[in-house]
Formats: sequence, C-alpha cells, structure tokens
Amino acid sequence: MKITTVLAAGLTVMAAFTSATACSSADGSPASTKELHKLVFIQGVAGDGFYVSMKCGIEAEAKKLGATVTTQGPAKFDPTLQTPIVQSVVASHPDAILIAPTDISAMQTPIAQAKAAGIKVVLVDTTLKDPSVAVSSVSSDNLGGGKAAFKAIKQLAPTGGKVLTVSVQPGISTADDRTRGFSQAAKADPAYKDLGVQYDQNDPAKAAQIVTAALQKDPDIVGIFATNLFSAEGAATGVRQAGRQKQVKIVGFDADPAQVSALKEGTVQALVAQQPQTIGVEGVKQAVAALKGKTTTSSIKTGFSIINRDNLDSTGQAAIYKTSC
Repeated sequence: MKITTVLAAGLTVMAAFTSATACSSADGSPASTKELHKLVFIQGVAGDGFYVSMKCGIEAEAKKLGATVTTQGPAKFDPTLQTPIVQSVVASHPDAILIAPTDISAMQTPIAQAKAAGIKVVLVDTTLKDPSVAVSSVSSDNLGGGKAAFKAIKQLAPTGGKVLTVSVQPGISTADDRTRGFSQAAKADPAYKDLGVQYDQNDPAKAAQIVTAALQKDPDIVGIFATNLFSAEGAATGVRQAGRQKQVKIVGFDADPAQVSALKEGTVQALVAQQPQTIGVEGVKQAVAALKGKTTTSSIKTGFSIINRDNLDSTGQAAIYKTSC
C-alpha cells in the first residue's frame, strides 16, 4: 500500500509537470498550436509598403499574445479581387479576421458573412458603411491627416493660391476622409481657393492628365494634395510636363520607399506618414480580447507625422514604411 501510494503520488506530480510544460515553451510562449488563436490578415493590396508594415506589427503582437497569423491580399485594391479571398478565408473558419476593406459598400456583405460564421472581425485601415459587423475598427485619423496635408502646403506656398486634390475613387473610406479634411482646412483659409477633388482610378497616367488639364485651366495652382502613391506619381508627371515644378508644391500621403525616393528627388515636397505597425498591433489586441470575451474598443485612431527633406534623415526615418519584417 505504501509503495502504491508513493508511485501514484509520483505519477501525479509527473503528469502535472508534463501538462504545464506542454502549454508553454522555454521562453514562456504557448507551444501547443491547438490552444493558439488562429488569425488571418486580409490586406487591401499585397506588396504595398503600408500593408507590409502593418503585417509586421500584426505578426509581432500575435506572437506576443499566443496567436498564429497568416496573410493574404489581392494584387490590386479592388473589391472584386478581395471578395473571393474573404470567402475562401471564411470557409477555412479562422478564429478572427483582420481586414482592410477595399470598398465601404461592396465589402459589406462578404465581411458580414464572416461575422455570421462566428468569426470575429477587426477592420484595420479602411472601414465599412456599417462597421458594426466588426468588434473594432482601427485606423489613422485620416481626417486629421488631410488637414495636416493642407498645413504642409501652406508652409510650402505661404502666400496662398489655388489648391487641388487628386484621389483614387469615391468609396474608399480613408481617401474620402483625407480629401474631406484637406477641403475643410483649405476652405477655412481665405488665402486659398479649393478647386475640389478629381479621381484618377489609381492610374498614374490618368492623374497626370488630370493635373495637366487643371494647370491649363488654372495656371495659378500652387499646391496639389495627392491622397496616395499613384496619385502623387501622376501629379508629379503632370506638373513636370507643364513645366511648373518650381510653382506647384505636391504633398503626398504615405511613406513607402517609392514615395520617399520621390521626396528625395524633389518630385513631392512633403509626405503624410501613417503608423501602420501600430494599427496592426492594436488590431490584434482587439481581436484577441474579443476571442477571450473581454471588452473591446469600437473605434481606435492612430496618429501620423509629416516627412520633408529637412527631417528625412533624422526624425523622419522612423516613419518610413518597411519592405519586409
């Protein structure tokens, strides 16, 4: 009896030790994939520096919180390409999806289907017309970013004049907010005349045509706000073709390597840089909180910074987007 009791006690201790070690590795992180939350990040577009940086933040925070994450994204920022990706991911039934919707209306139903399947949804960067399908929405203060873009143009062209916005297309929540913020700030300053927004459908050639035509109609334009990379690239081409590089100042949005190169070359004069890694980190925190039944925050706004040639080699370095993790 005594021997049996000792053996039983020993086996009990060993079982407890085995159970404890099976749940964690040497560094304290979970080791059993069965217990990890499975997350999927669906980008707005694959390969973009903004989403690469966000992916880095998502992966780092997922590892920290004991979750796995896979990433998918369409080749273009297009709801017709993003929708089948969402449908495929929903069929695989992960625990949560972090997604940057490519259209506020077109992506509403596919994402609602994810919620209906019991999958927690966090919107990162862009949003939906009805964001209530998500446990949280995490994005930059794009309205404030648009206002900051106007402030940058004021510093570049302090005597005032006409300003134009070149954007992608209506229905992209982030670009719409940037446009609105810029317009509000421009209209509030009597020294400047806001010429409104024109859309290039994410085509640099069309953006160049828009700017060329605008400068023919209004040769006294002093500033152009380009809400994304291709808009800035095309706007710069249009200004160059019109021979107005010294007169017209271009402020772009985002800070991936191509945009930073344009800044160095003088193609654009300032960039509004977001904090994509922070968006990714906060998105994972909200997803895991929801999965654990904890309280989530419905809307989270992150900041931005202005990069110009004066601070590019100093404080601006930290704001440049990543090309890999």
